[in-house]
Amino acid sequence: MKAYSISKYSKVEKLQLIEVAEPNIKENEVLVEIHASGLNVLDSKIKSGEFKLILPYKFPLILGHDVAGVITQIGKNVKQFKVGDEVYSRPSDFHIGTFAEFIAINEKDLALKPKNLSMVEAASIPLVALTVWQALIEKANLKKGQKVFIQAGSGGVGTIAIQLAKHLGATVATTASEKSFAMLKNLGADILIDYKTEDFETVLKDYDVVLNSQDTKTLEKSLRILRPGGKAISISGPPTPEFAKSINAPWFVKIVLSLISSGIRRKASKLGVDYSFLFMRADGKQLQDISKLIEKGVIRPVVDKSFSFEQINEALEYVESGRVKGKVVVNLK
Repeated sequence: MKAYSISKYSKVEKLQLIEVAEPNIKENEVLVEIHASGLNVLDSKIKSGEFKLILPYKFPLILGHDVAGVITQIGKNVKQFKVGDEVYSRPSDFHIGTFAEFIAINEKDLALKPKNLSMVEAASIPLVALTVWQALIEKANLKKGQKVFIQAGSGGVGTIAIQLAKHLGATVATTASEKSFAMLKNLGADILIDYKTEDFETVLKDYDVVLNSQDTKTLEKSLRILRPGGKAISISGPPTPEFAKSINAPWFVKIVLSLISSGIRRKASKLGVDYSFLFMRADGKQLQDISKLIEKGVIRPVVDKSFSFEQINEALEYVESGRVKGKVVVNLK
């Protein structure tokens, strides 16, 4: 099969097109013929080596964390799926590789594709929707009547987070450029802040939850808009010792993460707010719950652009440009 891989960490080198054997499936896995693959900033960060401390991958490495496709083969212990099922997934860490024609995926990471979505739309959903679900439902326990600040509302995570937060009954504030305001209002945002001309810290106060996806300076400002006891959940770091423990990281990684997050944890503690880092995990059951919301029309995908498989490097460059509204997808079929 054809696949795009990297042979070392690099910011500048492009993904290389290679020929590799189709994956052999284990007894709890299915083989998925890939119809579409979503691209994420995470692919770029792994490619450049930014996560090598917490995700020590071996080379050559096929990147790609989002997939929609059709099952062509099932392992002998697979119970929930059959050949011919249209599925989508965010495969678990160390089992990624959706920039290819086929992938083996554990059935616990898989869900049936929402019936009302195309393959391209479905491939845009898993990683960002699971990130949002785990941030707002698991970690924040966001409730009706609460106030949530979602940074970078027009991005892949932001567009889904606004919709889920609104569904949960929260008041939603977000930052974006003014040209995205109409789209974000349509998704459910209540308070729109133009990050080019306004400072969110002067507009927002006593918030219950912040979903941080920006730099440390923005995170520090975000802590100050929370009410006492409020929660700041960051998907862009810095990672915490609790996170290191949750992934069974080696002792030296725990020490490094403790050091790099000590400043922000100290500031949060002084303000009486809670800081946590979220690195989303694969979860087919949560993805099934997300599918139900998509089929009810509660959540809809926002796809900025779809590229052909041959244009994958161009697609990744577009993701890295920071101009994407929603998600970028590579269409294989």
